[in-house]
Amino acid sequence: MSFEKTRWVWQDGEFLRWDEAKIHSSAFGLHYGAGVFEGIRCYEAADGPAIFRLKEHMDRLYASAAVYQLNIPFTPEELNEAICETIRRNDFKSCYIRPTAYFDSGSLGIRSVCPVGINILTWEWPNDFGAEKLAKGMRVTVSPYKKFHSSMIPTTAKATGNYLNSILAVREAASRGYDEAILLDVNGNLAEGAVENIFLIKDGRLLTNDQNSSILLGITRASVIQIARDLGYEVEIRSLKLDELLNADEAFLTGTAIEITPIREVDGRAIGNGARGPITETIQKTFFDIVAGRKEEYRHWLHPVWKQAGARKAA
Repeated sequence: MSFEKTRWVWQDGEFLRWDEAKIHSSAFGLHYGAGVFEGIRCYEAADGPAIFRLKEHMDRLYASAAVYQLNIPFTPEELNEAICETIRRNDFKSCYIRPTAYFDSGSLGIRSVCPVGINILTWEWPNDFGAEKLAKGMRVTVSPYKKFHSSMIPTTAKATGNYLNSILAVREAASRGYDEAILLDVNGNLAEGAVENIFLIKDGRLLTNDQNSSILLGITRASVIQIARDLGYEVEIRSLKLDELLNADEAFLTGTAIEITPIREVDGRAIGNGARGPITETIQKTFFDIVAGRKEEYRHWLHPVWKQAGARKAA
C-alpha cells in the first residue's frame, strides 16, 4: 500500500494537494474515534475505471453516520461526484477509496456535538495478501480477543473507533506468524476476521453468519451471497461454531481490501485439502469477472468514473 501516487485529496468540498490536506489536532474524532468511513474499490473495467457497488457503500456510510448522529453536510450524489473527480484528478485506473465523516474541531467535552468534517482519500492498494494468497490461501489463527457485542457498540455501523478491536487481534496474530485473525463473538461462535466476513463450504453448501454474530454486514459479503445463489449454490445464513470452520471442506474471507481470499489452515490445521477449493475458486473467478466488467448481468454493480465527468476541472 502506497500513497506516493496520490496527488489530490477532497476535503469539505475542496480539492487539496496531498501535503495541504490536514485535520486539526483538536478534532473530536481524533481524540475519541468518533467517525465513520467506507472502504470502496475502483477497478479497471472493460469500459474504463468503475467503482464497485458505490450506492451500497454510500448507503452504509450514511446509515453508519446516523447511528452516531453525524449529519453529513453533503448529499450522496455530491459525494459520489467528489469520489469520481478525486479518482480522475489522481489519474487512477484502479484504486482504493476511503470516504470518512468525523466530528471535527469544536470542543473536547464528551457531550459535545461538533461540526462534521468529510474527507475522501484515494490510493493504489492491491489485494491485502497478493496473488499468491488469492490462489493458495492464508494461514489464520483464532484470536484471544473477542468481537464486541452489538449491545456494547453497534457492530453494523462502520465506525473508526471499532477498529481498535481489529488492530489488537491482527497484531497479536502477526506476532505469532499468522496472516490473519479469526474473532469469536461473546458466545464463542464465529464472528469474523479482523476486517473481513467469513464463509464456510460444507457438502457443496455455503454457510455464513448474520448480524446476530456481531459482524459488520459487508458489501463484498452480500455480493458473494448473490453470486453463489446465481451460480446455483445453496447459501445458509446462521450462527456458526468454530468446529464447523475446522471441519469445513473450504473456507474463505471476504472484504473490500481482501476481496475473496481462501483460508488454507487454522492454527496449523488444514482446511479441506489445505489449498483453495473448487467452489471458492469458481466464486472468486466470477467476482473478478464482474469487477472487470465481463459479466453484463452485473453491470449495475459498477459505477463508471468517467460517465458523469462533464467538463474536467483544472488541476
